[in-house]
Amino acid sequence: MPSSPEDIADPCGSPEPLILHATDNGVSWITLNRPDAMNAVTRDQRERIIALLGEASADPAVRAVVLTATGRGFCAGADLRGAPATGDRVPGDVARTIRLGAQRLIAAVLDCEKPVLAAVNGTAAGIGAHLAFACDLVLAAESAKFIEVFVRRGLVPDGGGAYLLPRLIGPHRAKELMFFGDALPAADAERLGLVNRTVPDDELAETARTWAQRLAEGPTRAIALTKQLVNESMDDGRATAFAAEAMAQEINMTTRDGNEGVASFVGRRVPKYRGV
Repeated sequence: MPSSPEDIADPCGSPEPLILHATDNGVSWITLNRPDAMNAVTRDQRERIIALLGEASADPAVRAVVLTATGRGFCAGADLRGAPATGDRVPGDVARTIRLGAQRLIAAVLDCEKPVLAAVNGTAAGIGAHLAFACDLVLAAESAKFIEVFVRRGLVPDGGGAYLLPRLIGPHRAKELMFFGDALPAADAERLGLVNRTVPDDELAETARTWAQRLAEGPTRAIALTKQLVNESMDDGRATAFAAEAMAQEINMTTRDGNEGVASFVGRRVPKYRGV
């Protein structure tokens, strides 16, 4: 996967950059790079990912995003080092930390105006699992597993878990995962609908590249509007969803790609989308 280092220091003192990032053929590749810590997310990593997702939304040259990681783990959750000790907290500290931290990260994925593909190379636990589930498409290596680890620590799921999982697999399945905290193998996650496709470990990178390139060559604004419609439909009633759909199509037909798609159909030729 293409990568270039970003200037974020590892709290463990490693000289390796914590985030690898590069844009290749219209695809923004964002790679967590703390393999020794199973890619537990630090505050600096979180802020960098949020910033890169925002940049992807604003940059017309970026037409798709891939989130992945190095090593055996996709993301083992949040790195809690540096968090206030229990005795040092005041009421509101925990809620504020979650609101400004994990929830902002998940919202950045959901709100990104470009399609976001997760390439889950290993264990995704806690906020790491939710980071994957927030993506528009999820590929997983056969060795990957997903863990709602919060209950093992006596905690309530955060980072949008109780919002995401019931919408993806229904409340009963979501409760089973969250109440027991058992590891869910990638194949079972695919069966439940949490993963689009499970592939052999050595095929994950190439499959992610192929999917991302297809997204990058598509009608970017139409995909962005479709993403918004689908995400909002989970909370809207039928009348609101139908009105939003009609308005999205109205907006889409002001784009060059929207008109190109129609023209190519009429002309019986392959469309050439430019992302605008």
